[in-house]
Amino acid sequence: MGLEVDPPKPPELEFVDPNEYEDATITGDGATEIDYRREELQTFLEEGAWEEALEEWLGDTDLGEREYLIARDLDLFAEFDFFWDDFADRVGYHAPGIPEDWQTREYHPGLDTWGTVSSINAELTEFGQIVSVVLKEEYIDWEAEYEPPEDLPDFD
Repeated sequence: MGLEVDPPKPPELEFVDPNEYEDATITGDGATEIDYRREELQTFLEEGAWEEALEEWLGDTDLGEREYLIARDLDLFAEFDFFWDDFADRVGYHAPGIPEDWQTREYHPGLDTWGTVSSINAELTEFGQIVSVVLKEEYIDWEAEYEPPEDLPDFD
């Protein structure tokens, strides 16, 4: 389909424990503070990863201009969070979304149906996935430091 719109700026990544999100679980050894590498990810986003992912997403998204502008009006793109998940050797992410009580809160005058809300939320999740993949495949040159315990059973 393709969507031609003004691109949003990358989010400012701040420290948030990803385990506080309902949609993310990060494990660690607990003995040391986990390094989510947000500063490095922020740099990568600003150096082009955000624009690359956005270009790919805009080319494939099912959102119409109206729905995209609602997401922009609500500043949802600024609410994305990206973090390094060393255990899974991936870039984890938290995609923002429109809350379930959008009707009672009069969240945005352009929101009129659950279909619109669901579409925006689903497409933001898809965009977060694309950003994560672009970061991992094209920008990250480090390896996960997690070493599994030696006493794990061999399933070969």
